Amino acid sequence: MDFAESLLALFIVVVAVVSLLSNLLVLLCFVHSSEIRRQVPGVFTMNLSFCNILITVLNMPATLVGIIRDQQPFGDCLCQALSFLETFLTANTMLSMAALSIDRWIAVVFPLSYSTKMRYKDALIMVCYSWLHSFTFSLTALLFSWLDYNRVYASCTLQPSAGGGDGLKFTIFTVVFHATSFVLSLLILCFTYLKVLKVARFHCKRIDIITMQTLFLLVDIHPSVKQRCLAEQKRRKQRATKKISIFIGSFIICFAPYVITRLAELLPFVDVNRRWGIVSKCLTYSKAASDPFAYSLLRQQYKKVLVAVVNRLLRRDLYPSSGHNSSLDTENDYCLQR
Repeated sequence: MDFAESLLALFIVVVAVVSLLSNLLVLLCFVHSSEIRRQVPGVFTMNLSFCNILITVLNMPATLVGIIRDQQPFGDCLCQALSFLETFLTANTMLSMAALSIDRWIAVVFPLSYSTKMRYKDALIMVCYSWLHSFTFSLTALLFSWLDYNRVYASCTLQPSAGGGDGLKFTIFTVVFHATSFVLSLLILCFTYLKVLKVARFHCKRIDIITMQTLFLLVDIHPSVKQRCLAEQKRRKQRATKKISIFIGSFIICFAPYVITRLAELLPFVDVNRRWGIVSKCLTYSKAASDPFAYSLLRQQYKKVLVAVVNRLLRRDLYPSSGHNSSLDTENDYCLQR
């Protein structure tokens, strides 16, 4: 193991620790807050965190051992089980993110009919579909013996059988698998979040017009106050764009290199470098560590629950009453609906 692989191994350790702690905090919030459990997005968030925890405690350590030892980390049966889980969990997390984007799209674009268009039962059906979808591809790969150790990625993952007689079938399977998981989820994310951004900008524009009219009427208002109002308008526009960019950009940065590499290696003249293969694999693992912050822990609602849990453990109040309505989510995902 050279210096570059040592850095990658250290990266996996850091990502695993952050991912495990952050995703456990999300599940802790879900368990302790009846309000989060009643909300439809909580179903998708719980499913996403559950998959991320399994990836963290099972697949990340196996890849770490594969990097250190430069060989198959465990026996054939265990490696096949890890490959099965890796295929299942990766597809499931992608579809969970797509489901979250659909929920936010309905909440923002159709706020008055949100309760009828996205019911708790509908959320459970979407989660069941993601599980069935992921399980179908994982089982297919298992039946065709396409689950084994791949040295390029230092992981137990999708791998064509040693005989090589079913190369065409494996190519078709790989293309269809990534098309119905990564590409489909990316298209859903782009469509839904860009629609959300369009609606958010429309409402911000209406608010800006009203604000400017008010400022012109209040001719005696101090110039510094006007300047602060204009600055707040600009920050509001940038905040909406930044959030959408994080959701879509993190998905592309973390998953696209690995997916493109897996598709490129299907070509007979492409030889994937081992270091690049491990880097692309590490990027997919980093998504498990960033998801809790992007979708949950930075929201005021989850912060409230965590502070309440700490208060209960320490038996003291860390949030003094200040008249602030803490039930409002500072992320404002549903501000248009309210």
